Amino acid sequence: MTGFDLRRALRLYAITDRAWLNGRSLEEVAGQVLAGGATCLQMREKHLTGAELKAQALALKEVCARHGAPFVVNDSVELALEVDADGVHVGQKDMLGRDIRALMGPDRIVGMTANTVELARAAQAAGADYIGVGAVFGTATKADAKFLGVPRLREICAAVDIPVVAIGGIGADNLPQLNGCGAAGAAVVSALFNQADPYAAAVRLRALAEEMAG
Repeated sequence: MTGFDLRRALRLYAITDRAWLNGRSLEEVAGQVLAGGATCLQMREKHLTGAELKAQALALKEVCARHGAPFVVNDSVELALEVDADGVHVGQKDMLGRDIRALMGPDRIVGMTANTVELARAAQAAGADYIGVGAVFGTATKADAKFLGVPRLREICAAVDIPVVAIGGIGADNLPQLNGCGAAGAAVVSALFNQADPYAAAVRLRALAEEMAG
């Protein structure tokens, strides 16, 4: 695997969304988020394709490198390999009939979404380095995300040996509800990218994420 201390690198896991840029570049906002304390960045840009998507990935990879944070590509193993990203995160649909670990090799980060104990254990067995679990509080970012709740998150954290990242509707107001749940980190989208001051938002969320992880 890459040379990152993964459990710490997952503490405040930023996921991009250009919907709230308001004229700013994604690289600019991502840089502010990472400077403020985000420890990992996932590029999730569903509306970009082809050369535009690759160019955005390369730009964000450079921003992450400057801040010493892992750069993870959402869904696409092919793009992750093409741009030499630090890792990939895949959902259950992306995993069907594919050995993601074999495709990515032993040295890159592989994250998998799993919302039940059974799926979490299967992801660990399939070679995942970490598991994304949610939507913990519900979310407006993904219309099909189902509300999971903190008790289910706690069960999944206890059922696997690899780090778990909580995701879904997480912000400064409710992140403390995750304290002691066993998660290594919290993944956030709008609580960082939909803020007038992404740097200040990241500073606050990083402190709360550290408290959560204990």
